[in-house]
Amino acid sequence: MIRFRALLEKELLDVVRNRAVLLPVAIATLVFLVLPFVIAILIPAMSGDPFGDDAERLARVSLLMGPHENLSTNGRVQLFIFQQFLIVFLLMPVTGAMALAAHAIVGEKQARTLEPLLATPLTTLELLMAKVTGALIPTLAISTVGLIAYGLIIAGSAEAGVMPAMLNPRTLVLVLGVGPMCALVSLQLAVVISSRVNDPRTAQQFGVLIVVPVTALVIGQVSGALWLSGGALALVALGLFAVWILLTLFSVALFEREVILTRWR
Repeated sequence: MIRFRALLEKELLDVVRNRAVLLPVAIATLVFLVLPFVIAILIPAMSGDPFGDDAERLARVSLLMGPHENLSTNGRVQLFIFQQFLIVFLLMPVTGAMALAAHAIVGEKQARTLEPLLATPLTTLELLMAKVTGALIPTLAISTVGLIAYGLIIAGSAEAGVMPAMLNPRTLVLVLGVGPMCALVSLQLAVVISSRVNDPRTAQQFGVLIVVPVTALVIGQVSGALWLSGGALALVALGLFAVWILLTLFSVALFEREVILTRWR
């Protein structure tokens, strides 16, 4: 833990010294903080016709969440939209953090600091975990601030009863389970690829592939073709956790210090 903490502190110090690397994370958080309110609140208010021609379809699809008898049809649709964007909102900052994870090993090599780092007593597991955690902590910090703002804006702008309805087990599983697990899997994948390539952009492009299934999930739920309950999302989180464990073990087995050093000379 002492070695791991020392490397983690070094990674976080690098982020503090280069705050600009967090700018994409902050921008992504801001964009996906504003977008659901534009769709659910601003456009209906400006048009005077809540959700236009899609109102009936959205009202029908929103019943998948349950009756929510204390909400009007408009409030139920708002709740449905905010629930869908919560998935995207939790994941989008991770795409910005890909730059941190993708640069983890390649950046050390380009800066000529990889050789002395690999010569330390750090185990491969400690090294890779510190790299992933160093990219994860700043991302989660920004996401947490954005999530608090997300809740406050819902409470202040949505129909009465929407915010209490958002506070349910499904939201809890998304915030504490699916979101962090998606981040771990994607960042771990980026670090693994970063250790095998010479260009951080390659690792970054592979890492953001986690967005593809999440996008498909959101489209399926908005269309009404698919709806995952809190229990189903908990299973998804457990599945992602298992994938992360396997990916971590695979990355340790794949990471060959001597080969990396001699191949990149």
